[in-house]
Amino acid sequence: MLEEHLARWGLQPDGAAITTHSADLLPVRWCGPRGILPAMLKVAHAAEERRGPLMRWWGGDGAAHVLTHDGDAMLMERATGTGSLAALAHGGEDDEASRILCAVAARLHAPRARPLPPDLIPLHRWFADLLPAASHHGGTLALAAETARSLFTDPQEPVVLHGDLHHGNVLDFGARGWLAIDPKGLIGERGFDFANIFCNPDAAIATAPGRLARQVGVVAEAARLDRARLLQWIIAYAGLSAAWHLDDGDTASAKLPLTVAEIAMALA
Repeated sequence: MLEEHLARWGLQPDGAAITTHSADLLPVRWCGPRGILPAMLKVAHAAEERRGPLMRWWGGDGAAHVLTHDGDAMLMERATGTGSLAALAHGGEDDEASRILCAVAARLHAPRARPLPPDLIPLHRWFADLLPAASHHGGTLALAAETARSLFTDPQEPVVLHGDLHHGNVLDFGARGWLAIDPKGLIGERGFDFANIFCNPDAAIATAPGRLARQVGVVAEAARLDRARLLQWIIAYAGLSAAWHLDDGDTASAKLPLTVAEIAMALA
């Protein structure tokens, strides 16, 4: 599939291919109206990765520009900056990394004067796996499911959501600044989009003593969110993340979101 689109779009490989469980990616060079530009070719394996129309709807404001797309394949501008939000967090600038993520989210959540992109997934449907997992495992997952139910009975501030906003999905695009990639394409309460910040960039940071309590304050202020409701979204999201891992039989990976949920519960 990569070779097919290299030929179709006149692309030149510019690095090693990357294969994940959900997509194949290849750094390329693309000859466009502004000359030869670095770009990233992505061929999705999963429906949730086929987000070319959504990325185009954002129009490069808060997200990478889409140069062209066709079905499973998308060609987008490539991040060539040297910055890393994970590196900021590990270098003592966790607050700054969180504020950058909030600023990017604000751009993505801003209304556009055009029809919504197709196939957005309602947030309550995104949480469909949490209830059966909660019934099976109980404990923290049951409390997370109850928190999610409470949130969905009183939805607030619906927007187009990125759906997977974290340190690894907001990259340094040099002169264009920090921009998002790899959205899931959801629609629902904007507070949800900030929850994954607290499970990232890794377990050492996410579960460090006092980290979640501090970042809840930083994010609530930067994103103009109610602190108590943000904690609820962290609990609900972390429960959902743990449910996905447990459904896959990956109990080791479920430990991080379960721990984050428990920390948030203690603060709520």
